[in-house]
This record gives sequence, structure tokens and C-alpha cells, in this order.
Amino acid sequence: MFTLVRSRVRTAALALSAVAALAFSGTATTGAAAAPAPAKQGPTSVAYVEVNNNSMRNVGKYTLANGGGNVFDVAVVFAANINYDTATKAAYLHFNENVQRVLDNAATEIRPLQRKGIKVVLSVLGNHQGAGFANFPSQQAASAFAKQLSDAVAKYGLDGIDFDDEYAEYGNNGTGQPNDSSFVHLVTALRANMPDKIISLYNIGPAASRLSYGGVDVSSRFDYAWNPYYGTWQVPRVALPKSRLSPAAVEIGRTSRSTVASLARRTVSEGYGVYLTYNLDGNDRSADVSAFTRELYGSDAVYTP
Repeated sequence: MFTLVRSRVRTAALALSAVAALAFSGTATTGAAAAPAPAKQGPTSVAYVEVNNNSMRNVGKYTLANGGGNVFDVAVVFAANINYDTATKAAYLHFNENVQRVLDNAATEIRPLQRKGIKVVLSVLGNHQGAGFANFPSQQAASAFAKQLSDAVAKYGLDGIDFDDEYAEYGNNGTGQPNDSSFVHLVTALRANMPDKIISLYNIGPAASRLSYGGVDVSSRFDYAWNPYYGTWQVPRVALPKSRLSPAAVEIGRTSRSTVASLARRTVSEGYGVYLTYNLDGNDRSADVSAFTRELYGSDAVYTP
């Protein structure tokens, strides 16, 4: 496990459902138009949610005491998987039963956040089967997986894709080792498929160190990149402006509030534009959340069940 203090429960542990059908069915609507959130000045706040255990709705329960703006701007569904079909020798997008439940119940799990102005992004993670973002054997194979991703975004009315290159276990099932072209082809194709959606990078794994190939650098095709090690400060080595980077990463309820506050102060003082949080659950975490909102936005956080 590539980790310092993280405690993610890998999504694969509950990968009980069959692969979701992802045939393109037209662009899904997001219901009512998003109501403009009250103005908020400061960095973009991101919340990863382990949907094996928690509801996406929790992200919308936090507002700022001063002004009423959303605490969180981006909610990440953690996580779908990149799996490997040994018969066809191809990677495919897989949803375990809990991710599938969130997507099937988008009207209650996703649309309420979007109506508040919160973007909802699907994270995609390796699943110990040898398939990963860094070992597609050809541009055609990378493009085929990119289409599965963009079709899922369209089908379920999502706001983008997050790449997390962990747990792939490259080489399993006869798959190849990471190569230099794979992730560049994948990100290039995905950006072409969804030019106006979010593509974010959890800055870890072989893919994250292979952003340039054949004269093409895909760094600028990401909207955000963030540090993957909770409780630490580490600037992602991705050629994006500071406004799109999160060197700070915290786990809500486990990273100490003093560290949470210190990392938020540093985010502001050094001019970075994103603050990453992980594992927002269904408890009232307003004290933990306020530890960073006071530094980022000059306001306590209010929890509304």
C-alpha cells in the first residue's frame, strides 16, 4: 500500500456485483438547474466519501456560518474499479454494489448536491487484477476505456472522473508492466470525450509519474491534482497553477484538528487553491470541518442533519 497515514478501505473488498452496463444512452440530465450557492471566497474544498459505508448526501450537510455557502465544492464517489477480463484481455469499468447503488439512486444521492452547486466526480481505482491506467497495450485500448468512463459520466449525470492508480498489481493475469504511453493516451482520449467535465489526479502510482509521451504532456488536461498522503503537506509534481493543486490532505476525524488547521493556514499563506479531505462520514463532524474552514474562509462550519 502506498501510504503514510491513510486508512482507505479498498472498494474491491465489496466488489460483489456484476459489471455495470455502460452502453451510451445519451447525456443524462441533472434534474433542476443548480441553484447558485452563496458566494464563498477561498480555496476549493474536496470531500472523498467511502460509499461502501457512507452516503454522498453528507457532503451537502455542511455550510459556512458566515454567509451560508457550501463548505465543500467537489464531492468524490470513492470508488469504481478498473477490472480485467481474462477472456477478452481487456480492462473494463466495474461498480461494486455500493457504487452501483449510489449511481442508480442519483436522484437522491447526487442531484441534491449538484442543485446546491457541488460537483460530483467518480473516482476510479485498481482492483488487484493487473489492469491499471498505466499499462494499456495500445492507444486503441486506452481510448476504449476512456469511452467507458465518459459514457458512465453521461449516463449517470456526473461531473467528471478522478484517477487513483493504486491496487492495480500490474502483471497479474498476464498483464503488462506500466509503460510510458498508456496514461497519456487515456487522459488525452478522455479529455476529448468530455471537454467540459472535471478530470482530477490523485497523485500516486505509476500513472502519476507518466504524464508525458511522444511530445504530449497531459498535465494541463487535468483540472486538479492532490497530495494522496493524509496528514501531510506535499506539492503534486504536476504542471498546473497553484490554484489547481492541493498540497494539503487530511482525513476527517483522524488527522488532528491542529494539523488540519495548520495545513489550511499553509494552503492560504502559500497561495494554493485546493484543500483535500477524505472519509467524510454521517456523524456531525462540524468541529473537525471548522478546523479548516476557519483558516480557509474565516468562518465556522455548520452541520445540518
